[in-house]
Amino acid sequence: MIASVRGLVAAIAPDHAVIEVGGVGLQLQCAPGTLAGLKAGTEARLAASMVVREDSLTLYGFADDDEKQLFELLQTASGVGPRLAQAVLAVHHPDAVRRAVSGGDIAALTRVPGIGKKGAERLVLELRDRIGPVAVTGAASAGLLAGDWQDQVRQGVLALGWSASQADQAVAAVAETVDGEVPPVPVLLRQAIRLLGRAR
Repeated sequence: MIASVRGLVAAIAPDHAVIEVGGVGLQLQCAPGTLAGLKAGTEARLAASMVVREDSLTLYGFADDDEKQLFELLQTASGVGPRLAQAVLAVHHPDAVRRAVSGGDIAALTRVPGIGKKGAERLVLELRDRIGPVAVTGAASAGLLAGDWQDQVRQGVLALGWSASQADQAVAAVAETVDGEVPPVPVLLRQAIRLLGRAR
């Protein structure tokens, strides 16, 4: 099994990155937060988890080993596959996931696309005793602060090849549409990409 990948970032797309290792380009499915930390043409290390199916081998990439371990733990819950586990980590920081599961925060878990009330209750029931220690920190790790999503979306847009000024314009345009509760970063990043696509 492939546990980690280190090499040159050959390409970045909205849902994956290609890391060149020894002349071979490996495609890793990544959440927007992980992609935002990558830059094409530079070296990067990603923790990796390989999901083997009858008809496919898929690599998932993570910014660190903590995310990877949580990704693998989430899949031990019934009804949770790799895509849903990655969606959880795309919406919530690992510490926020642990807090939500250990504290039975159904509302936080149902913010993840694909997880309904019953699915969230099942996650809490099956993982509460195995989720690991919950960090006691400030609001920053519990979720996105008002300005945090803007930086994450900006970094994501930059990583996909747009200029700093285009990234700033896209973030400003998306910010005008946010009223009340801030949507998950992946949703905001897709919105920014759509706006930039129209501007080209």
